[in-house]
Amino acid sequence: MVLAAGLGTRLRPLTDHVPKGLVPLGDRPMLSDVVARLRARGEERIVVNAHHHADAIAEWSKTVDVFVSREKELLGTAGGVAHARALLGDTDVLVYNADIIADVDVAGLRAARVGVLCLAITPRAVHQGNVGVAADGRVVRLRKTSFAEEARGGDFLGIYVIARDFLRAFPSPGGLVEDVCLPAMASGKLLTTFDVTTPFTDLGTPVAYLAANLAWLANRDAWVGPTAHVTDDVRLKRSIVGDGARVSGSGELNECVVWPGATATAPLKRAIVTPHHTLML
Repeated sequence: MVLAAGLGTRLRPLTDHVPKGLVPLGDRPMLSDVVARLRARGEERIVVNAHHHADAIAEWSKTVDVFVSREKELLGTAGGVAHARALLGDTDVLVYNADIIADVDVAGLRAARVGVLCLAITPRAVHQGNVGVAADGRVVRLRKTSFAEEARGGDFLGIYVIARDFLRAFPSPGGLVEDVCLPAMASGKLLTTFDVTTPFTDLGTPVAYLAANLAWLANRDAWVGPTAHVTDDVRLKRSIVGDGARVSGSGELNECVVWPGATATAPLKRAIVTPHHTLML
């Protein structure tokens, strides 16, 4: 399940007119990138929850063959999963935050689940990060709440696997940490972790979003959508121009992302241009 129902508050104003999951990453919406990564790792049945601009998510879903779980009211990180229970099938459930871009060995993550829940983490030193892990592999700390001595720390990536039977413990509405994980740990249930050492990106802020798009370019100077138009007096440097966009003026477009259908005028540096806003960073 991909969690995409949030309001995208940290990404505003980029999410004023589109849901967070549909902001462009390179040549496609962010959610399309996540779904492609999951499918490449063998995940076939995928559910996406939707609340903010839910109709747009529903239209997008037709292009990638995923199920949509609509939430009339925001249900939280646990409540959204509980609400989608009927769509999730009869196996353990992999949950993935929509604004995380990472290449995670999800088969390994699934195999690492020996308790009720397994969290993907980036390893850190003891007492660092928002997760603490004991010497025997149990999760013993989440955020600042600790239940036992820890041997190492970690940062939770917003990616985890739930034992199918444990879904009954997920309240709706409710939050994953405060309403599920902490009560489970307090009652002695086993939570484990799976280390992820490959790079990951949280696209939750405009600065991180721009950085992720520039990383998507890799060694290319620019990417221009097939139906975009860039006038001859404009030079593109480390920039993305989406389908149907128009770039005019004279000079350089440097480290910019121009959304599909948007209009930009050079010179411009470190900007995100949407059909409604130009955000300078």
